[in-house]
Amino acid sequence: MSNRIAGFTYDRVPVGDVSLNVGVAGTGSPIVLLHGFPQTHLAWRHVATDLARDHQVICPDLRGYGDSDKPVESPDGDTYAKRTMAADIIELMHSLGHKRFALAGHDRGGLVAFRAGLDHPDAISHLAILDVLPAANMWSTLHGTSGIFAFHLYLLAQPTDLAERMIRADPDLFFGHFLDSWTQIPDAIPTDIRIQYLTAARAPDAIRAICADYRASAYIDNNHDETDRRGGHRLSMPVAALWQDPGEVVLPFDPLSIWSEWAPNLRADTVKCGHFLPEEQPGVVTAKIRNLIDAR
Repeated sequence: MSNRIAGFTYDRVPVGDVSLNVGVAGTGSPIVLLHGFPQTHLAWRHVATDLARDHQVICPDLRGYGDSDKPVESPDGDTYAKRTMAADIIELMHSLGHKRFALAGHDRGGLVAFRAGLDHPDAISHLAILDVLPAANMWSTLHGTSGIFAFHLYLLAQPTDLAERMIRADPDLFFGHFLDSWTQIPDAIPTDIRIQYLTAARAPDAIRAICADYRASAYIDNNHDETDRRGGHRLSMPVAALWQDPGEVVLPFDPLSIWSEWAPNLRADTVKCGHFLPEEQPGVVTAKIRNLIDAR
């Protein structure tokens, strides 16, 4: 059992006030892959290995996750603001010699990718965002009974340590619930990978950091998004927005409509699986990313 993707070289790279655990493989035009909750960079293991055949692929653990540093949250929430986490990725790529690169993010990583695209448009050539909405849209749509399935957003965003204390009572039950209930394709997350995710997430400093990440989305990230929306700021690069096929379930929002407002040059599609697109349908996701980054 390994917390590394086979064939990738690993290093700890200092960026800003943290050091990130980063795996790199391949040569060619660069692409960064950002994972979501409650995972690590291993979520991209299938897609990353395929893309590394003709691209340089960079897979970091986000700050607060996996083997990357987990600083204590600042009172203003800036430590885990997606603006800060996006700056981590820009600095990481500069340290590797890249001023411009493609970027794909799933879930929490998608929020970081979205913010990087808005804050650093000259650095991002292509942007893929998987199964997540911008913070401002997420909070404005997931209310009332439509927000029941996303109860964790409200729990983890509590401005006290209530969530941390509850999760510490049985972290494997809490995080395991999402790994199990959000997956539609059996064995997409095999036992050894599941153990890696739970081992990383159950650490007390990881629990604290994850809650801080979600708190940031409810407050500082939401403010940043609303400011950009009012200012008419949009994603200038080609964007692919992918989300799970809800089947017979009626979503409380229209992802295509939402992403169309943010991305004038948009490719959008659904993938027949659950929430964990890169693990449940890696071949489909890889093909969608390749189609995107081949676009001019």
